[in-house]
Amino acid sequence: VMSALSKWNPLKEFEKEFEEFGRRMAPWFGRMTREESQPLTVTEWMPTVDIAEDDHAYLVTAELPEIKKEEVKVAIADGALVISGERKKETEKKGLRYHRIERSYGSFLRSFTLPADADPKKVKAEMKDGVLHVRIGKRDGAVPTSTPITIE
Repeated sequence: VMSALSKWNPLKEFEKEFEEFGRRMAPWFGRMTREESQPLTVTEWMPTVDIAEDDHAYLVTAELPEIKKEEVKVAIADGALVISGERKKETEKKGLRYHRIERSYGSFLRSFTLPADADPKKVKAEMKDGVLHVRIGKRDGAVPTSTPITIE
């Protein structure tokens, strides 16, 4: 009798290994597994970012909930776009007992290398409703180039 072959899914195996690792490490890090339904401590936070382009510019969109625009810095440094800031943790409110805290807080820094045709003199940033929009213009007349490499 022949058994059916199943397609190997490396991501599924990785997920199983990761969950097992979490269960084994829980006593040392204070994290609880999903099955235990206890609070999960999240210590690092990094805003999510989308990067797109059109014919005239590169568009970077970052989600920065609960951060005031005065607390966000945007800069061009060493050929990279750098976005940094801090989401401050609210002080505990009197009379509240937290049962679960999943939101993360703290400082963050995201850095993205600029493409060759990006013009660091044509950068505009605006923030609205907790979303940062950065527009980096392209150099006039710049055409993306490629250089063939000979394989020896």
